[in-house]
Parts: sequence; structure tokens; C-alpha cells
Amino acid sequence: MGAEHVLHRTTQRPPMAVRGEGIYLIDEQGRRYIDACGGAAVSCLGHGHPKVAAALSEQASRLEYVHTGFFTSDAAERLAAMVAKMSPGTLDRVWYTSSGSEAIEAALKLARQYHLERGEKGRRHVIARRLSYHGNTLGALAAGGSAWRRLPYEPLLMDVALVDPCFEYRFAEPGESPEAYGAKAANALEREIARLGPETVMCFVAETVVGATAGAVPPVPGYLRKIREICDRNGILMILDEVMCGSGRTGTFLSCEQDGVVPDIVTLGKGLGAGYQPIGAVVCTSEVYDTVANGSGALKHGQTYNAHPVGCAAALAVQQVIREEALLDRVNSAGTRLRSLLAERFGNHPHVGDIRGRGLLQAIELVADRSTKAPFDPELALHQHAKADAMDRGLLIYPGGGTIDGRHGDHILLAPPYNVTDEELETIVDLLGDTVEAVLPS
Repeated sequence: MGAEHVLHRTTQRPPMAVRGEGIYLIDEQGRRYIDACGGAAVSCLGHGHPKVAAALSEQASRLEYVHTGFFTSDAAERLAAMVAKMSPGTLDRVWYTSSGSEAIEAALKLARQYHLERGEKGRRHVIARRLSYHGNTLGALAAGGSAWRRLPYEPLLMDVALVDPCFEYRFAEPGESPEAYGAKAANALEREIARLGPETVMCFVAETVVGATAGAVPPVPGYLRKIREICDRNGILMILDEVMCGSGRTGTFLSCEQDGVVPDIVTLGKGLGAGYQPIGAVVCTSEVYDTVANGSGALKHGQTYNAHPVGCAAALAVQQVIREEALLDRVNSAGTRLRSLLAERFGNHPHVGDIRGRGLLQAIELVADRSTKAPFDPELALHQHAKADAMDRGLLIYPGGGTIDGRHGDHILLAPPYNVTDEELETIVDLLGDTVEAVLPS
């Protein structure tokens, strides 16, 4: 093998993956790993699905690339029609990107342009939530509330107002009902709007189910409905980030369907194309689209690989497989089974404070003291040790640190493929249990 030239995430070169088969990834030594997290909740069909591979090959041999300033493609049009049909309300216009971060960037630009088209030039403020993650480009990073990710780049970030998250396990008062806590959490947005001035706020951005930063945190009942009311009352666009939790990951195409709300704009990625090609998307309502279409007539944004034909063909094939194999039903049943297995293994564990999530996006939070919810010392870096130990056992998990405030707290996220079997779920939880025991301080 030649000299090293890849700039990896760290100075340590990771193992070489050479093949994928279903839920397994295989390295150059022939060792098999159970991909229990889909990388970053990406590989929703597992690896090597023949129908998706065939669609990729066919599209690449027929039309590999066109610039969207000149042409559209059949794959882009068909995928957009499918996404619009599966989305609730009037979410029916799709703008394609190459990643979730790019989708957030495009969504923020679309929100700003929407208000400009309406003559509301003063609407410039973005409000988002602490303990959120929206991507690593500068605009997306600014809209995120992940303290450790933001810190090195703070001087480069636009000013975004961050309000409290909806994180019941950590921030609800003892004895407070979920509904009461949700109303309180939503009121943080109302107060921030009043502080900034309603006429200056263009959008509120939130993950429907918080993914990597806090570990599969779902909203409490009523929270997003209250957010929707606040946004409507103040003329503010509601943007939901479903890059991780959307595209069927939680059992419905959009997770917000389970909360009875329709955002003005939603972002997708990860499970949209299942990793077979890089692709993300922004989906907006007909009202947002019509405002631009009847105004300037063009979104003032664009990138070289927008609506890439091979990416769209891959995502179209992925979504067709999900429908043909009834995998949304499988996500719901497998999600219930996974939650049951986690509860059996960790429900009374002295160092597992919470088990949470939706569908096949589930997490456990590790604590030093279950009764007080006290976290472990962050210097222990338990989440990092858990990743390494699990990988040594042939299990891939997606852990995170800074769960509580950007520094304290450890969680482990699971996001297996939608077609995971019950036997595979049992193996995942068994191996995870062994890892937790191995990394806990003695």
C-alpha cells in the first residue's frame, strides 16, 4: 500500500472497510462488524441492497450528471413527486442538496428570501435550541447548539439566538407533567421572540427528535403544537431538521407526523438515500414556494451537484424498497422490540439513567448515580471508550458526550437498518450490555 495521503478525522488511520453485507461491514482482515448505528443513522437498508445497486448502475450508465441551470432529470422529478406524496400537509416542493448540512444552509436562505419577497426586510434573526445539531458548515453550525462543536469557530459564526431545548429527562421539574414541561419549554421561544422583536425574527429551527448531540430526545406531547402556534402568531417560519430522524427512521416518513404538526420547511438527508449516494433535501410548503415563485421567481441559491441524477436515482430506489418491503411497519415493530430489549437489559441498571427515542432511533444515557442523574466525570470520556470497546466486540455504535451542557453527560445512540431482524436486535443489545459493563469505572 502506498504512502498515507488521506486527511482522516484524527491522526490515527481507521480500519479499511472493503465490503458490506446487510447489517454487516467487513474490513480488510475479514472481520465482520454489526452496524447498529448505520454510521450516523444513514444506512437504513443495510449494505449492498441489490435493487439500489442496480438503480445506481443503470442511472450512471444512462446519465451521470447534468447542471440544474440547464436540465432536470427523470430521477429528480420522480423522487420529488414521491417525497411530496409522502409528506404531510402542503409540503410539496423539493430542493436537492448533497448533505444535511447543505440542506440547512439552503433552508435558512429560503426562509430569508421568503420574507424578502413579502417586503419584510427586517426579518433576519434565527432562533434555534441549545443541545442541537444541524450540521458542520458555518451557517448550520451557527444554528446548532452543540457547544464543543461551535467553540473553535465562534468568531466565524453568524449570531443565532439559542433557547432551551425540550429535554424532559434532564430539565423537567420533579413531578412536572410532560404537557406542563412542554408548555414551559415552548414558552422559552415566545420570550426570545419578544426580546428580539417579532418583526425581526425569520425562523425557528429545531430537530424533531434530537439526534447526535443529546441522544434520541423526542419532544414531549404538545410541545411542537405549541411551537407551531407561536410561530404562526408571530409570522415566523418553522423549520424542522429531520436529516437524522426523518425518511422513515422513527416509523413515519416525517417524524413530525407523530406530533400532528406540519413545518413550513423540513430538511432531509441520511436515510433519504441510505448512504448509497450523498443526497439531502429541503422540502417546503406550497405557500413558501408560491411566495418566491410569484415574487422574484427564483431561489437565489445553487450548488454544482444539486439534484444529482445518480443521487436522486439512488434515493428513489431506496424509498421504493422501503415501500415495497413495508419497512415503515417494520421500523415500528422493530422499534418496539428494541425498546423492550433495552428495558430488559438496562431498565434497572444503576448507571443507565434514561432509555429514549422513537422507532429505530434509540439511546441510553449513562449516569454516575441513577437516583440523582449525576453524570460521570467528562474526563473519563466514557462514550469514547464505549465506542472502542464495542468495535473490538464487532459492534458499531454512535456514542456522544456533552449530553447535558456540551461538556457533561454520555449517551449511546443506536440506529440499526429498517430491515433489522429480531435476532440481530438481541445480539446488538447483548453486545452493548457487555460494553457498558466493561467501560464503567470500577
